[in-house]
Amino acid sequence: MGHLVTVATCSLNQWVLDWEGNLGRIIESIHQAKAAGARLRVGPELEICGYSSLDHFHELDVYTHSLEMLRRLLLDKSTHGILLDVGVPILHRNLRYNCRVICLDGKILLIRPKMWLANDGNYREMRHFTPWMRPRETELFHLPKMLAEVQGETHVLFGDAVISTPETAFGAETCEELFTPKAPHIDMALDGVEIITNSSGSHFTLRKLDTRLQLIMEATRKSGGVYLYANQQGCDGERLYFDGCAMIIVNGDVVAQGSQFSLNDVEVVTATVDLEEVRSYRAAISRGLQAAASTAKYQRIQTPFELSSEDDDADVSKAPSLPIQPRYHPVEEEIALCGGCYLWDYLRRSGAAGYLVPLSGGIDSCATAVLVYSMCRIVMKAVEEGNQQVIEDVKRIARYGDEGVLPKTPQELCNQVFTTLYMGMKKQSSRETRQRARDLSAAIGSYHVNLDIDDIYEAQKKLVVDTVGFEPRFKVEGGSVQENLTLQCLQARIRMVTAYEFGQILPTARKRPGGGSLLVLGSANVGESTLPPFFPRQIDGGSW
Repeated sequence: MGHLVTVATCSLNQWVLDWEGNLGRIIESIHQAKAAGARLRVGPELEICGYSSLDHFHELDVYTHSLEMLRRLLLDKSTHGILLDVGVPILHRNLRYNCRVICLDGKILLIRPKMWLANDGNYREMRHFTPWMRPRETELFHLPKMLAEVQGETHVLFGDAVISTPETAFGAETCEELFTPKAPHIDMALDGVEIITNSSGSHFTLRKLDTRLQLIMEATRKSGGVYLYANQQGCDGERLYFDGCAMIIVNGDVVAQGSQFSLNDVEVVTATVDLEEVRSYRAAISRGLQAAASTAKYQRIQTPFELSSEDDDADVSKAPSLPIQPRYHPVEEEIALCGGCYLWDYLRRSGAAGYLVPLSGGIDSCATAVLVYSMCRIVMKAVEEGNQQVIEDVKRIARYGDEGVLPKTPQELCNQVFTTLYMGMKKQSSRETRQRARDLSAAIGSYHVNLDIDDIYEAQKKLVVDTVGFEPRFKVEGGSVQENLTLQCLQARIRMVTAYEFGQILPTARKRPGGGSLLVLGSANVGESTLPPFFPRQIDGGSW
């Protein structure tokens, strides 16, 4: 038996209920892992169906189709020859579980359900799944006929167990379990499990990567071991952005780390690890005494499949991956990159022709516009790097030029997919705000429209005068608070309707092949969060 093992983890840009596409990306990640010499591959949480399926998890079809995709994966011989850890929702004894399916060469070795569910912040897993509340216990799962035919058996193990190969053992924990006080990896490590996989659907928040890295590095620094972290990447159809950053950590050191913000649909991260380094690290007396005293023993599922070989050990060109410094983005970069990646994912999946922002000349709408320009910069960088999926999406969305001709700069792309709209008033809008809107548009290259809404405003105001014989005035003109509020809301609603009107018609007016419509982005002052929930907000910060 050898002691050098090549392992792979990945970040996948999965779409909710995109069965064919999700399976294709899973298979592609397996092919890339095998090409890199990996013998173990782990993928994101619920990668078969997409993490953010939400209340679709209450539909039985989701579980049926997930198993159909799993069957196709098992039958695909190009995915054989490597241990697979795949995220699948499973219906077991009338309960819904968020599971990892461990399989090898077309056979299921174990179905491992998630034990601790995320249910705070944006997470609502307790609404959709049942936690497996029996640590280190297993029972039999009755396979549906379509899987039993592939398995050659009617039942497989279901529960909390680990996989034992001739040279080592590996176990799985899922996302939230890492964040709990008594995470499963602790008892696994004390029971001799040397490789831990973690499959996550962890969405982005500022500095969250710091927390993840601290937890994983500290876990393996205390217990020793190899830790493979996989995560969803991109916008999968919900309002959250998943920030990838698949990584491999050994004994507290990062040895491989993927990108946190990327337009790659499939990103595989591999490393070669030395199991003897883990054993040496765990030889400390205190760890050994705790392991000897531990009564938390896992059922081991035996497989003759070897993760390493003596030939690899004799190959002088093969060596363990060296530790690297973890990569972090500054907060400002996190905001720009997360916003840009999310906007591109949302746009390419929406079928829309681009974005429209009502640009007032104030900081709020300016920040929104700059995020769209950040998207254009990220996209053009991916085009320059030869990302074929991004190139195909750009050709499909940016269609104002000659067919098949790609924009050459972020500004050129911005002009095709982004419209800024200044809706001023001759009597009220300042020359400064109007000019700031023009200047920003010129800097980022957006298609800019400059118009005034005076005629519409006066016509709507006249409706009140003609109907009730009363002319409302602004407070500075001697009007009451209610009159002032009425006129401000009138301006905001006119701008909102105008923005959506131009969003619908501009691609056609600009002679975009196929027409299309624009997605309208709004922006708001932070202070507006203190307003009552049904108070009508402006479509931007209101600096007109």
